[in-house]
Amino acid sequence: MKFLHTSDWHLGRAFHRVNLLGAQAAFVDHLVETVREREVDAVLVAGDVYDRAVPPLPAVDLYDRALHRLADLGVPTVMISGNHDSARRLGVGAGLIDRAGIHLRTDPAGCADPVVLADVHGEVALYGLPYLEPALVKDEFGAEKVSHEAVLGAAMDRIRADLATRPPGTRSIVLAHAFVTGGQASDSERDITVGGVEAVPASVFDGVDYAALGHLHGCQTINDRVRYSGSPLAYSFSEVHHRKTMWLIELGAQGEIAGAERIGTPVPRALARLRGRLDDLLDDPAHAVHEDAWVEATLTDAVRPDDPMARLAVRFPHTLSLAFDPEGREEEDGASYAQRLRGRSDQQIAEDFVAHVRGGGHANEAERAVLQGAFDDVRADDSRQETHR
Repeated sequence: MKFLHTSDWHLGRAFHRVNLLGAQAAFVDHLVETVREREVDAVLVAGDVYDRAVPPLPAVDLYDRALHRLADLGVPTVMISGNHDSARRLGVGAGLIDRAGIHLRTDPAGCADPVVLADVHGEVALYGLPYLEPALVKDEFGAEKVSHEAVLGAAMDRIRADLATRPPGTRSIVLAHAFVTGGQASDSERDITVGGVEAVPASVFDGVDYAALGHLHGCQTINDRVRYSGSPLAYSFSEVHHRKTMWLIELGAQGEIAGAERIGTPVPRALARLRGRLDDLLDDPAHAVHEDAWVEATLTDAVRPDDPMARLAVRFPHTLSLAFDPEGREEEDGASYAQRLRGRSDQQIAEDFVAHVRGGGHANEAERAVLQGAFDDVRADDSRQETHR
């Protein structure tokens, strides 16, 4: 049985103010054509269908058209909500849509209610495990503590218990939206750290034949049975070296991974990160290959040049980001605010602020716990308010 694993569509998202709806529509076209040409048995969408809880109407329209086209193919689609989605909004009409072969799994309480498909080798149970905000679902799952590992582990216990009641030899797939240990992050994923910990071990998915993951935007293999498809488009310059793909997974008769093929997705425009003095960037023939790319330029001139963006745009008309890092300056003191924050979590930024106002004294363990608790409470409160809007 063949499954097309994708995730993190982020419909409605822009790239440095560039509207990506056309590129996202091209991806949907490609997805539908791949399902048809490769005779896919089911489509798996592992969360973050939208970029925000209340998406713009053009994004909703694209989503609606995608569902209609997948339903028209007669190929089942299993879709979960991610941390960017409003689970409640995405799940509206799930019972009715289910009849068309589009199976939305947005309610954590229903995680052990699988979509069951069958072929000549028997049944395959597909479990949809939506993004679990630990503070909101701890009681639902009776988890021992508020953490991603605890709630995911408890949810997987339910899934394994259901699987144990099914006919011997039933194969299984789980869709989940989480940060699994060993995965490589990029700048475009929203921080989901809870209690100072964001990653869960891959072993949490033991007992199922394949875990189709979403959240991280780079396509990657944690192990043979646990994989991220990544996002179909680049959503930050940190993804400049990503090859955007979907996974075509073939599940064998005994639940073995009989095939795992990366299917490339359309690239609207290449990305380039350029660094150097302005005159060198404008004159160096080696940069000719980047002239039609979306460009992030970091200028190293000792003195800031006049009209740098306008001059860059002459050669690189799609320059979207401009930063300055003059040669010879003290790196820490001279780095821009954005550079100092790049790759740092909210917790780390807050601790840096404590050190700054103290003139160098770092936050102690108790203070770090207070800060982390505050961030956890704010995120949980935001999710709670979203649920009740």
